[in-house]
Amino acid sequence: MEQFRPPHEVQRDTELALALRDGDEDAVRTLYERFGGLVFSVAHRMLHDRQRAEDVTQHVFLQAWRNADSFEAGRDFAPWLATIARRASIDALRKEQRRPAGALDHADPSDGALVTLPPSAEQIEAVWGVRAAIDSLEPDEREIVRLQHLEGHTHSEIAERLGVAVGTVKSRSHRAHRRLATRLGHLRQDADQ
Repeated sequence: MEQFRPPHEVQRDTELALALRDGDEDAVRTLYERFGGLVFSVAHRMLHDRQRAEDVTQHVFLQAWRNADSFEAGRDFAPWLATIARRASIDALRKEQRRPAGALDHADPSDGALVTLPPSAEQIEAVWGVRAAIDSLEPDEREIVRLQHLEGHTHSEIAERLGVAVGTVKSRSHRAHRRLATRLGHLRQDADQ
């Protein structure tokens, strides 16, 4: 059953979408605060796994940021985000189904499928840009990004490892990602072209 939202809330969604399109950092935070629970619920309901639902939730907000220009002004933001969450969850399920069951450590090193092409100059430049952006973060934010993305830890695992509250990890992660989004916005524009 569809829930009715007052017109002033839908208008706030439109203003939020316009701010998101313009790269407003506060819009991303506001979007997460208002709709993070909804997105997580959709993902968790489909994936039945908290860790994967958290990963999909982060991906959804990245997608919303990248695709803010496709949001129709005057529409309700919640169904738009829920649709992105549903599609991202389906993609996560499909990706898992395609994943081979065996670990790469046990693969034959001579297997032709393991051969990769050297990175292009653009890829190398992008990697160095990302590294420089991460290095420019505050030490506590940099550590959370490293543990989350390079070592694959969940917010709960990071909190336990660092001896801080999960909420602290989430706020530092959010702040770090907001800064990275600003510093690496040019990569998003390059990918769109």
